[in-house]
Amino acid sequence: MQAEDFVHLHVHSEYSLLDGACRLTKLCEQVRDYGQTAAAVTDHGNLYAAVVFYDAAKKAGIKPIIGCEVYVAQRTRFDRDAVLDGKSYHLILLCENETGYRNLVKLVSLSNLEGFYKKPRVDLELLRHYHTGLICLSACIAGEIPRRLLDGDFAAAKQAALRYQEIFGAGNFFIEIQNHGIAEERQVLPQLIRLSRETGIPDE
Repeated sequence: MQAEDFVHLHVHSEYSLLDGACRLTKLCEQVRDYGQTAAAVTDHGNLYAAVVFYDAAKKAGIKPIIGCEVYVAQRTRFDRDAVLDGKSYHLILLCENETGYRNLVKLVSLSNLEGFYKKPRVDLELLRHYHTGLICLSACIAGEIPRRLLDGDFAAAKQAALRYQEIFGAGNFFIEIQNHGIAEERQVLPQLIRLSRETGIPDE
């Protein structure tokens, strides 16, 4: 793979507190200097970087892909039980077009206005209603699919993958592959590949 064929689709900026460190102008300049033509910024639960990132990317001559790593409630966005709803799943959403951007803005807004419990949360109802124009990635080891694999439940992970594909449509949902040398990532990697092959959902 050539450098220009690679696009970062899961990047956290300074607007992901205690997680991201990328400064947006430097990020866009570095992407350009590597010979890459596009990049996404997917901050945790917010779109604060969107305008600054868009302007910096255009100035650097690369394509900006607006996105967000949303938090998905384990049940519904209205449930707030400390034991059952204390942790939410991660999910990457990327804007494919203007409709997708409008839907992502709506999702992030409702995650704060209706779903906030420890973190701003969406749920499956919202994803089904506002999925048009969005491309979805299964996210990091905090995503539902990797987490179920880590729990040893391949069948539940497969069911979740097929559910997300049903929501976003074939060709708009991808199994995300990561390897930062973390033991849990290495543990689920072969299972993610198996899941991709068994479902026909592409991995990236």
